[in-house]
Amino acid sequence: MTRGDYKHFLIIPTRWMDNDIYGHVNNVVYYSWFDTVINEYLIRAGGLDIHNAPIVGFCVDSGCNYKQSFAFPEPVHAGLRVTKLGNSSVRYEVALFGEGDEAPRAAGFFVHVFVDRASNKSVPIPANIRGALQALQP
Repeated sequence: MTRGDYKHFLIIPTRWMDNDIYGHVNNVVYYSWFDTVINEYLIRAGGLDIHNAPIVGFCVDSGCNYKQSFAFPEPVHAGLRVTKLGNSSVRYEVALFGEGDEAPRAAGFFVHVFVDRASNKSVPIPANIRGALQALQP
């Protein structure tokens, strides 16, 4: 996979506190970047109201393969695509690139199930969000 395989990008700055004792960004921060690029897209392109929407996405599965590290202060270019879109769930693939990188330094997946906020029961993906997710499919 290369940078060209992803439909949406968000540049995320690294922070001083992201570095661990080994001098590179700690692995748990990568999952935060996954969450950030996905939710930024859902809010901006899908119109998700994270505070008041009756339907929200819950992460039910995720994974990451690490290939090369990041370190403060370099920015992260987070690429996003959708590889499976179901009735109530979506599987995203996220790749993290350095400035000018064609190959990702880390790549993984993130699965959301959309649920009714009050009952926590799965529901169909709202039309506005589904449209935004379809735009990320190959």
